Amino acid sequence: MSPQNFLLDAAKKYFTAGIVGLTISDRYARFTAVRGPSMSPTFNPHSNSSTGFSFDDYVLVEKFCLDKFSRGDVVIFRSPSDYKKKNIKRIVGLPGDWIDLPSLDETVRIPEGHCWVVGDNSACSLDSRSFGPIPLGLVCGRVTHIIWPPHRIGGVTNAFASSGERTSC
Repeated sequence: MSPQNFLLDAAKKYFTAGIVGLTISDRYARFTAVRGPSMSPTFNPHSNSSTGFSFDDYVLVEKFCLDKFSRGDVVIFRSPSDYKKKNIKRIVGLPGDWIDLPSLDETVRIPEGHCWVVGDNSACSLDSRSFGPIPLGLVCGRVTHIIWPPHRIGGVTNAFASSGERTSC
């Protein structure tokens, strides 16, 4: 086999693999980094904000689930205030649920087509308590697994443990 044929053959294989990979990441699943302490300890449990040093977790995001969410799912969504930014939070309320907001001494009902999301680390999380319910159309996918660092590889659990319809935030 001549070097020209070898290079052309290799280029075709890499191009095909790239197209297949792009299609999968665009339609079904992708890997993404989780930055910041708002979802600690679920993600980035060893972040140190005083030194600025953190270990980012990398996660697998399933995109094939955009109409099947449940309370406790960790989702990635576009920020309602800046569509270029993506956030990661946990769903605690679905359409029709009532959410108690003790800090405001108020209860809100989640409208159809929306969900209520909060960070696991409520002390430093910008979430629905700040910007209200988010449209389900902004949700990009559900986080299913931590894939990096190696000692944290595993599934992401649905940690929502409420049996009633009302949720306190």
